[in-house]
Amino acid sequence: MNKRTCTLATALVTTLALGATGCAGGTTSDSSTRGRENPALSNNGAVVGGTPQKGGTLTILSNQDFTHLDPARNWVMGDMDFGTRLLYRTLLTYRAEPGAKGGELTTDLAEDLGVSSDGARTWTFRLKPGLKYEDGTPITAQDVKYNVERSFSPDLPGGPDYAARYLIGAEGYQGPARGRHLDSVKTPDERTIVFELRKPFAEFPYATTLPTFSPVPKSRDRGPQYDNRPFSSGPYKIETYARDKQIVLVRNTHWSASTDTVRKAYPDRIVVTMGLKANQVDDRLIASTGADASAVAWASLRPESTPKVLTEPGVRARLLAESTNCTEMVQMHTGRAPFDDVRVRRAVQYALDREALLTASGGPALNDPASALMPGSLFGGKQPDTLRIPLTGDVEKAKQLLKEAGRADGITTSVTVSTGDKAIGEAIQQSLGRAGIKVTIETVDPSAFYDTIGDTKNRTDLTYTGWCPDFPSGSTFLPFVFDGRYIKEKGNSGNHSLFRDDATMKRMDEIAAMTDAQRANQAWRELDAQILAKAPTAPGVVERKPLLIGTNIAGAYGHTSFGGQIDYATVGLKDPAKSAS
Repeated sequence: MNKRTCTLATALVTTLALGATGCAGGTTSDSSTRGRENPALSNNGAVVGGTPQKGGTLTILSNQDFTHLDPARNWVMGDMDFGTRLLYRTLLTYRAEPGAKGGELTTDLAEDLGVSSDGARTWTFRLKPGLKYEDGTPITAQDVKYNVERSFSPDLPGGPDYAARYLIGAEGYQGPARGRHLDSVKTPDERTIVFELRKPFAEFPYATTLPTFSPVPKSRDRGPQYDNRPFSSGPYKIETYARDKQIVLVRNTHWSASTDTVRKAYPDRIVVTMGLKANQVDDRLIASTGADASAVAWASLRPESTPKVLTEPGVRARLLAESTNCTEMVQMHTGRAPFDDVRVRRAVQYALDREALLTASGGPALNDPASALMPGSLFGGKQPDTLRIPLTGDVEKAKQLLKEAGRADGITTSVTVSTGDKAIGEAIQQSLGRAGIKVTIETVDPSAFYDTIGDTKNRTDLTYTGWCPDFPSGSTFLPFVFDGRYIKEKGNSGNHSLFRDDATMKRMDEIAAMTDAQRANQAWRELDAQILAKAPTAPGVVERKPLLIGTNIAGAYGHTSFGGQIDYATVGLKDPAKSAS
């Protein structure tokens, strides 16, 4: 690491540590003070249940299937947690600890955190010796390169696109299917991989925690079908997988704990039961009887179940409520009338009742209203409020903006929400309706939600979704949500407002070129306000991830780097004998 990069990295680590602390504290608005004092958050940043014992069956009760488990396509927080903690390893990963320490990098497949040269344009990683797949064959640097390359394949959309944004020669590349390879990813031997970037990227090590940078052996690749059976480099392998019903993981006997300081692999088996109604999951875990005592929830506690949990101390003690560090937004199709008019989009911002959204999302005990685009962790702990719109909205201002846009009689539109977010859709419908914006709600199964809203030609005008930074930096938030150069017709991710603004994209490039981390952080914060004024989205809430666990669960906490989802690297059972076999 040369001196200039070392200095930058030192400043960056300091900044990122501060960002992680903000995330753990969840201080995003004035209402967050109420949240921190609420007993629902007593387990925030703590391990629940003590140290697990080896063995037994951990059950995960879920209302949905995974969006994708193929590491080239896996870019949903919970799915990434499940995939990278259980099935496949990445070059680097996050420490398995609650709170701020969970935002710190550590080694995984790689021996160190990467060595940079050429002003952070070149990054070299060396793999640990003795790494093996589930069949005992060695994991090689060429396998990591192959997965990076296959992430460009048109038939594998939806995954992280850091490689496409930063690697030299990425433009126009469409994967290795026809024997074409990326010259900017070099593998001089079986344990060394070198990435050559088209511009400096001091944060590149954080990108290598993503599933794109896990190994896939070419001989095992099945194209889109690989989603059903990724080949394991982690502590577990797939025994059976019936889509929308159940997935069963068993131990990968060729995984070695001596090469892995993160994953504890406590359970013998992990069973995900899918297709349950959300209220079923809540009720079963509240009761926590039989096999359900050894179970955890996949999806967040439903708002209507919150009183049942908060009023019972014994149940409340089993509630995790880490911040997701994600901002949920109403994203508007800026390339389609009437939302190509900034006055109409601003009318939505003013009409939106964030207090109603907060209630529909579980109330102020488990959520904070959003007043900016990036979460509070990227502002040093608290989101600013540059628009100063009242929490319940300003209906008269919204009507005035519609009149100025020549829409005094209102507009008719539709919004797509996940089936579990129907109450949120109704809150959007009712609050916008006050200003004459008539909204029809379209619900989609959670496992198909991102593919549906990622179909840019056929999606609705409005979507309700959010974005979580992949690591604590504005560079992993604003460019991914508002850079119009990376919009895809199918499998579009992040930029669901389809926002294309030349001034914004030019400024993003200028900030990305900055070598002073503190200056760059301030510039991202300023750009946040500038984009918000152009109204491609209307901020809604910053959610916590309320997850209920059974009475026999140990080692459980919400991980700050995985959107508050349970860290599957460490969770297990108090008494394995009490679990289902």
